[in-house]
Amino acid sequence: MTLAACGVSAGYRGRRVLDDVSLSVAPGETVGLRGPSGCGKSTLVRVLALLHAPTGGHIDLDGQRVDGARHRVPAQTRTRIGLLFQSPRAASDPRLSLADLIAEPMRATRAPRDQVQSRVAELAERVGLTPDLLTRRPHAVSDGQLQRACLARALIHRPRYLLCDEATTMLDASTQAHVAAVIRQEQQDNDTGVLVVSHDPALLTRWADRITDMPGPAQAA
Repeated sequence: MTLAACGVSAGYRGRRVLDDVSLSVAPGETVGLRGPSGCGKSTLVRVLALLHAPTGGHIDLDGQRVDGARHRVPAQTRTRIGLLFQSPRAASDPRLSLADLIAEPMRATRAPRDQVQSRVAELAERVGLTPDLLTRRPHAVSDGQLQRACLARALIHRPRYLLCDEATTMLDASTQAHVAAVIRQEQQDNDTGVLVVSHDPALLTRWADRITDMPGPAQAA
């Protein structure tokens, strides 16, 4: 039982970014992913998150081959993978309140309203967002507060796997520590597999059970 990239190749507009890359994350495991800028780490994360279809190879999710990406993949499959991006502002709809931002994935799957509200309240408390913050829009909160909301959104479906793409890079030390603590607790409670992409060797050494290196851009191109 793993989330695995199996010989994945991928690119954009005819430019190959990944070439025959393989990586796996097991439930309860934290895997660190490092590599130089431009080597395709974020592309690999998007392929694993089923947001970008590979041009070669495939994704395996707990023994099931997954083809396609986004809404071509059934919701019950997509929601088993959560994703936390580096920039919370780029990943957030500025028109939504933090409560609506967190609720968005559940509403997209037509979950009952009372279940959505209960889950949002539960996660907001877990990530440290007070009720007054939940009514605000992204422009009215700090990067750290917005990233906490994005973490709650990533966890709302209780994903089997959580992918963190440089997710703590833009945060101050105390918020970094809080985000990491919430993710570790999620692992303990739900046996969640976590992939951590980072340029910070100290963070990877401290957090990851094992570390995988991506090839450089010249090799991945």
